[in-house]
Amino acid sequence: MYRGLSFFLIFLFIAVINGYSAPILKGNSIAVKIDHSLWEQLLKKHVSANGKVDYAGFKSDSKKLDSYLKMLSNTNLSGYSKTEKQAYWINAYNAFTVDLVAKNYPVKSIKDIRNAKSLVAKATGGSQVWIEKLRYSFDGEELSLYNIENKKLLKDLFDPRIHFVINCASYSCPRLLNKAYTTGNLENLMNQMAGEFINDHTKNNITSSSAMISEIFKWYKGQFTRNGSLIDFLNKYSTVKIKPNVEIKFLEYNWALNE
Repeated sequence: MYRGLSFFLIFLFIAVINGYSAPILKGNSIAVKIDHSLWEQLLKKHVSANGKVDYAGFKSDSKKLDSYLKMLSNTNLSGYSKTEKQAYWINAYNAFTVDLVAKNYPVKSIKDIRNAKSLVAKATGGSQVWIEKLRYSFDGEELSLYNIENKKLLKDLFDPRIHFVINCASYSCPRLLNKAYTTGNLENLMNQMAGEFINDHTKNNITSSSAMISEIFKWYKGQFTRNGSLIDFLNKYSTVKIKPNVEIKFLEYNWALNE
Protein backbone atom coordinates (compact mmCIF):
# COMPACT_ATOMS: atom_id res chain seq x y z
CA MET A 1 0.00 0.00 0.00
CA TYR A 2 2.72 2.45 1.04
CA ARG A 3 4.81 1.56 -2.02
CA GLY A 4 1.81 2.32 -4.23
CA LEU A 5 1.25 5.68 -2.52
CA SER A 6 4.92 6.56 -2.89
CA PHE A 7 4.82 5.74 -6.59
CA PHE A 8 1.77 7.97 -7.07
CA LEU A 9 3.43 10.90 -5.25
CA ILE A 10 6.59 10.53 -7.34
CA PHE A 11 4.49 10.41 -10.51
CA LEU A 12 2.60 13.53 -9.43
CA PHE A 13 5.85 15.40 -8.76
CA ILE A 14 7.33 14.47 -12.15
CA ALA A 15 4.11 15.39 -13.94
CA VAL A 16 3.96 18.83 -12.33
CA ILE A 17 7.58 19.78 -13.07
CA ASN A 18 7.14 18.71 -16.68
CA GLY A 19 4.22 21.06 -17.22
CA TYR A 20 1.29 18.71 -16.68
CA SER A 21 -1.70 19.28 -14.46
CA ALA A 22 -2.41 16.89 -11.64
CA PRO A 23 -3.16 13.30 -12.71
CA ILE A 24 -6.79 12.24 -12.63
CA LEU A 25 -7.58 8.76 -11.39
CA LYS A 26 -9.66 6.86 -13.92
CA GLY A 27 -10.54 3.37 -12.77
CA ASN A 28 -7.25 1.56 -12.22
CA SER A 29 -5.29 3.85 -14.54
CA ILE A 30 -4.07 7.43 -14.44
CA ALA A 31 -5.14 9.86 -17.17
CA VAL A 32 -2.94 12.98 -17.33
CA LYS A 33 -4.46 16.16 -18.67
CA ILE A 34 -2.16 18.14 -20.96
CA ASP A 35 -1.46 21.52 -19.39
CA HIS A 36 -1.03 24.44 -21.80
CA SER A 37 -1.01 27.08 -19.06
CA LEU A 38 2.70 27.92 -19.44
CA TRP A 39 2.16 28.63 -23.15
CA GLU A 40 -0.82 30.82 -22.27
CA GLN A 41 1.29 32.78 -19.77
CA LEU A 42 3.88 33.46 -22.47
CA LEU A 43 1.23 34.43 -25.02
CA LYS A 44 -0.43 36.90 -22.65
CA LYS A 45 2.96 38.43 -21.87
CA HIS A 46 4.37 38.70 -25.39
CA VAL A 47 1.39 38.88 -27.79
CA SER A 48 -0.88 41.93 -28.01
CA ALA A 49 -4.65 41.82 -28.30
CA ASN A 50 -4.39 42.47 -32.05
CA GLY A 51 -1.81 39.73 -32.61
CA LYS A 52 1.45 41.67 -32.66
CA VAL A 53 4.23 39.41 -31.41
CA ASP A 54 7.18 40.53 -29.28
CA TYR A 55 9.78 38.03 -30.50
CA ALA A 56 12.54 39.72 -28.50
CA GLY A 57 10.40 39.12 -25.41
CA PHE A 58 9.95 35.44 -26.31
CA LYS A 59 13.70 35.22 -26.83
CA SER A 60 14.32 36.60 -23.33
CA ASP A 61 11.84 34.02 -21.98
CA SER A 62 13.49 31.17 -23.89
CA LYS A 63 13.83 28.94 -20.81
CA LYS A 64 10.09 29.00 -20.15
CA LEU A 65 9.30 28.45 -23.83
CA ASP A 66 11.81 25.61 -23.90
CA SER A 67 10.14 24.01 -20.90
CA TYR A 68 6.77 24.05 -22.67
CA LEU A 69 8.26 22.64 -25.89
CA LYS A 70 9.91 19.81 -23.96
CA MET A 71 6.59 18.96 -22.33
CA LEU A 72 4.94 18.74 -25.74
CA SER A 73 7.77 16.61 -27.04
CA ASN A 74 7.40 14.12 -24.18
CA THR A 75 3.62 13.77 -24.43
CA ASN A 76 2.16 10.52 -25.75
CA LEU A 77 -1.20 11.27 -27.35
CA SER A 78 -2.51 7.71 -27.27
CA GLY A 79 -5.99 7.63 -25.78
CA TYR A 80 -6.70 11.34 -26.10
CA SER A 81 -9.80 12.64 -27.89
CA LYS A 82 -9.77 14.28 -31.33
CA THR A 83 -10.39 17.70 -29.77
CA GLU A 84 -7.54 17.23 -27.29
CA LYS A 85 -5.21 16.25 -30.13
CA GLN A 86 -6.31 19.21 -32.24
CA ALA A 87 -5.62 21.65 -29.40
CA TYR A 88 -2.27 19.97 -28.75
CA TRP A 89 -1.06 20.18 -32.36
CA ILE A 90 -2.36 23.73 -32.89
CA ASN A 91 -0.48 24.93 -29.82
CA ALA A 92 2.57 22.92 -30.89
CA TYR A 93 2.58 24.47 -34.36
CA ASN A 94 2.26 27.99 -32.98
CA ALA A 95 4.78 27.52 -30.17
CA PHE A 96 7.45 25.97 -32.39
CA THR A 97 6.90 28.67 -35.01
CA VAL A 98 7.46 31.35 -32.37
CA ASP A 99 10.50 29.43 -31.13
CA LEU A 100 11.95 29.22 -34.65
CA VAL A 101 11.65 32.97 -35.17
CA ALA A 102 12.82 33.84 -31.65
CA LYS A 103 15.94 31.69 -32.04
CA ASN A 104 16.84 33.53 -35.26
CA TYR A 105 15.60 36.99 -34.23
CA PRO A 106 16.06 39.66 -35.48
CA VAL A 107 14.77 38.72 -38.94
CA LYS A 108 12.38 40.57 -41.24
CA SER A 109 10.46 37.48 -42.33
CA ILE A 110 10.18 33.83 -41.39
CA LYS A 111 11.09 33.11 -45.02
CA ASP A 112 14.54 34.56 -44.34
CA ILE A 113 15.26 31.56 -42.11
CA ARG A 114 16.78 28.80 -44.23
CA ASN A 115 17.83 25.28 -43.38
CA ALA A 116 20.18 22.84 -45.13
CA LYS A 117 20.48 23.46 -48.87
CA SER A 118 20.09 19.75 -49.62
CA LEU A 119 16.46 19.71 -48.49
CA VAL A 120 13.82 19.96 -51.18
CA ALA A 121 11.43 22.87 -50.63
CA LYS A 122 7.82 21.75 -50.30
CA ALA A 123 6.26 24.59 -48.37
CA THR A 124 4.10 27.29 -49.88
CA GLY A 125 6.13 29.88 -51.73
CA GLY A 126 9.17 27.63 -52.11
CA SER A 127 10.64 28.44 -48.71
CA GLN A 128 12.40 25.61 -46.93
CA VAL A 129 11.72 26.80 -43.41
CA TRP A 130 8.63 24.63 -42.87
CA ILE A 131 10.56 21.50 -43.82
CA GLU A 132 13.11 22.01 -41.07
CA LYS A 133 13.04 19.48 -38.23
CA LEU A 134 12.02 20.92 -34.91
CA ARG A 135 14.29 21.06 -31.90
CA TYR A 136 12.47 18.15 -30.25
CA SER A 137 10.83 15.05 -31.66
CA PHE A 138 7.26 14.15 -30.71
CA ASP A 139 7.11 10.95 -28.70
CA GLY A 140 10.08 9.78 -30.77
CA GLU A 141 8.66 10.91 -34.13
CA GLU A 142 10.75 13.42 -36.10
CA LEU A 143 8.54 16.17 -37.49
CA SER A 144 8.71 19.64 -39.03
CA LEU A 145 6.21 22.48 -39.10
CA TYR A 146 5.15 21.21 -42.51
CA ASN A 147 4.59 17.72 -41.02
CA ILE A 148 2.53 19.06 -38.11
CA GLU A 149 0.27 20.97 -40.48
CA ASN A 150 -0.12 18.38 -43.23
CA LYS A 151 0.38 15.01 -41.51
CA LYS A 152 -1.39 15.81 -38.25
CA LEU A 153 -3.81 18.75 -38.34
CA LEU A 154 -4.94 18.51 -41.97
CA LYS A 155 -5.14 14.73 -42.13
CA ASP A 156 -6.92 12.68 -39.44
CA LEU A 157 -7.72 15.83 -37.41
CA PHE A 158 -8.92 17.83 -40.41
CA ASP A 159 -11.18 20.84 -40.00
CA PRO A 160 -10.94 23.75 -42.48
CA ARG A 161 -11.08 26.21 -39.58
CA ILE A 162 -7.64 25.00 -38.48
CA HIS A 163 -6.20 27.37 -41.09
CA PHE A 164 -7.43 30.31 -38.98
CA VAL A 165 -5.86 29.21 -35.69
CA ILE A 166 -2.33 28.31 -36.80
CA ASN A 167 0.05 31.20 -37.33
CA CYS A 168 3.04 31.42 -39.71
CA ALA A 169 4.57 34.49 -38.03
CA SER A 170 3.59 36.74 -40.93
CA TYR A 171 1.46 39.84 -41.41
CA SER A 172 -1.02 38.16 -43.75
CA CYS A 173 -1.60 35.18 -41.45
CA PRO A 174 -4.61 34.93 -39.18
CA ARG A 175 -3.47 36.57 -35.95
CA LEU A 176 -1.73 34.67 -33.20
CA LEU A 177 -4.26 34.58 -30.37
CA ASN A 178 -2.86 35.54 -26.96
CA LYS A 179 -4.34 32.50 -25.29
CA ALA A 180 -3.77 28.77 -25.58
CA TYR A 181 -6.25 26.46 -27.28
CA THR A 182 -7.83 23.83 -25.04
CA THR A 183 -10.56 21.23 -25.29
CA GLY A 184 -12.89 23.66 -23.54
CA ASN A 185 -12.43 26.64 -25.86
CA LEU A 186 -11.38 25.14 -29.21
CA GLU A 187 -14.76 24.95 -30.94
CA ASN A 188 -15.75 28.51 -30.06
CA LEU A 189 -12.33 29.93 -30.87
CA MET A 190 -12.14 28.23 -34.27
CA ASN A 191 -15.46 29.84 -35.20
CA GLN A 192 -14.35 33.18 -33.76
CA MET A 193 -11.03 33.18 -35.59
CA ALA A 194 -12.60 32.09 -38.90
CA GLY A 195 -15.07 34.96 -38.74
CA GLU A 196 -12.44 37.44 -37.62
CA PHE A 197 -10.04 36.56 -40.41
CA ILE A 198 -12.60 36.50 -43.23
CA ASN A 199 -14.06 39.86 -42.13
CA ASP A 200 -10.66 41.50 -41.59
CA HIS A 201 -10.32 44.13 -44.34
CA THR A 202 -6.52 44.00 -44.11
CA LYS A 203 -6.63 40.30 -45.06
CA ASN A 204 -9.71 40.09 -47.32
CA ASN A 205 -11.79 42.65 -49.23
CA ILE A 206 -15.32 41.32 -49.63
CA THR A 207 -18.45 42.96 -51.02
CA SER A 208 -21.62 41.39 -52.37
CA SER A 209 -20.30 41.71 -55.92
CA SER A 210 -16.54 41.20 -55.47
CA ALA A 211 -14.15 39.02 -53.50
CA MET A 212 -10.46 39.81 -53.19
CA ILE A 213 -9.28 37.31 -50.65
CA SER A 214 -6.22 35.83 -48.98
CA GLU A 215 -3.97 33.44 -50.90
CA ILE A 216 -4.64 30.95 -48.11
CA PHE A 217 -7.90 30.23 -49.91
CA LYS A 218 -5.96 29.62 -53.13
CA TRP A 219 -3.30 27.37 -51.64
CA TYR A 220 -5.81 25.22 -49.75
CA LYS A 221 -8.87 25.64 -51.97
CA GLY A 222 -9.63 21.92 -52.02
CA GLN A 223 -9.90 21.89 -48.24
CA PHE A 224 -12.37 24.77 -48.16
CA THR A 225 -14.56 23.33 -50.91
CA ARG A 226 -15.23 19.81 -49.65
CA ASN A 227 -18.85 20.68 -48.91
CA GLY A 228 -19.58 23.39 -51.46
CA SER A 229 -17.96 26.24 -53.34
CA LEU A 230 -15.39 28.64 -51.96
CA ILE A 231 -18.08 31.35 -51.91
CA ASP A 232 -20.31 29.00 -49.89
CA PHE A 233 -17.55 28.64 -47.32
CA LEU A 234 -16.81 32.37 -47.14
CA ASN A 235 -20.50 33.18 -46.73
CA LYS A 236 -20.69 31.02 -43.60
CA TYR A 237 -18.58 33.62 -41.80
CA SER A 238 -18.66 36.79 -43.88
CA THR A 239 -20.91 39.57 -42.58
CA VAL A 240 -21.39 40.63 -46.21
CA LYS A 241 -22.80 37.79 -48.32
CA ILE A 242 -21.12 37.30 -51.69
CA LYS A 243 -23.39 36.70 -54.68
CA PRO A 244 -23.02 33.37 -56.53
CA ASN A 245 -20.65 33.28 -59.52
CA VAL A 246 -18.69 36.35 -58.40
CA GLU A 247 -15.13 36.27 -59.77
CA ILE A 248 -12.64 35.59 -56.99
CA LYS A 249 -9.25 37.30 -56.97
CA PHE A 250 -6.41 36.70 -54.55
CA LEU A 251 -4.39 39.31 -52.68
CA GLU A 252 -0.61 39.05 -52.61
CA TYR A 253 0.56 37.53 -49.33
CA ASN A 254 2.63 39.75 -47.06
CA TRP A 255 5.36 37.65 -45.41
CA ALA A 256 6.68 40.49 -43.22
CA LEU A 257 7.04 39.47 -39.59
CA ASN A 258 3.90 39.99 -37.48
CA GLU A 259 5.57 42.20 -34.89
